[in-house]
Amino acid sequence: QVQLVESGGGLVQTGGSLRLSCTAEGRILSISTMGWYRQLPGKQRELVATITSSGNTNYADSLKGRFTISGDNAKKMVYLEMNDLRPEDTAVYYCNANVASGSWKFDLYWGQGTQVTVSS
Repeated sequence: QVQLVESGGGLVQTGGSLRLSCTAEGRILSISTMGWYRQLPGKQRELVATITSSGNTNYADSLKGRFTISGDNAKKMVYLEMNDLRPEDTAVYYCNANVASGSWKFDLYWGQGTQVTVSS
C-alpha cells in the first residue's frame, strides 16, 4: 500500500509564501512522476505542477513564475514553493504520484489534500 502525506498548508496573507511538502510512504519500487493539483471552492481539480524522476517540470501557465516544484528522489518527496500568494490561490492542494508498488505496473496515488487559505 502506498500513502502520500502532505504538509505545509495553512493561512497566509496576500503576498506571502508557503512551502508544501509531500512524502510517499509504503512499498515503493519506483516513482515516475510526482505532482501538485488544487481544487478551488466550487471548481474541478486542476493542475499546478508536475515533476518527473529525471527533474523535468511542467506548470500550469497561470502559475509559472510564482510557484516552483522540486523533488527529492531519495526521500520520495515533492515540494511546492508558493510565492506572492493571492486570495484566488485559496484551495485544497493535493499531491499525486505515479508509483510502482509490488510490481512494475505504475498506478496513480493521491494524498488527502492540504488547505491553503490566502487572506486579503
